[in-house]
Amino acid sequence: MGQTKTYQNKISFEKLEGKWYIHQTNFPMWLKGDKKKPTLNYSITTIKNKKVLFDEVIYIKNAKQKSIKGYDFALNKNNTSFKWKGKGLLSMLSSKWKIIYYNKEENWAIIKFEKTLFTPKGYDVISKNKNLSRILLEKINSKTKELEIYKLLTDIEQ
Repeated sequence: MGQTKTYQNKISFEKLEGKWYIHQTNFPMWLKGDKKKPTLNYSITTIKNKKVLFDEVIYIKNAKQKSIKGYDFALNKNNTSFKWKGKGLLSMLSSKWKIIYYNKEENWAIIKFEKTLFTPKGYDVISKNKNLSRILLEKINSKTKELEIYKLLTDIEQ
């Protein structure tokens, strides 16, 4: 399933902070149709004197806003590989994900998440832009073709 290299340049937590819209995915949770308009919402916090990302996935289900909360701990000095750990009732769950491409000028990225007991491995194309221009979408599609994951991904509505 495509190239899996992690993005090599350092990304500051401040660049990751904020709301990211999921535009393309192969994640079954977003493709089943009952969970809509997913966003990844990151804010910087500290746990045991270590900077981490508070991670809140927000989506709409049955016309109500729902969320999944956890923390992302950087696994490398470039802040491109992470271990997610659930918060509260989800504290026993964890997963790993990494940024395989990041376009800092246009605020979009491709992330790969590893298989867990509850989810398959897969990819998300995320952007800080809620709406993608035709030109930006062409750039994204070109990159996903280059990474050999284009055929795996489905557009989802934001």
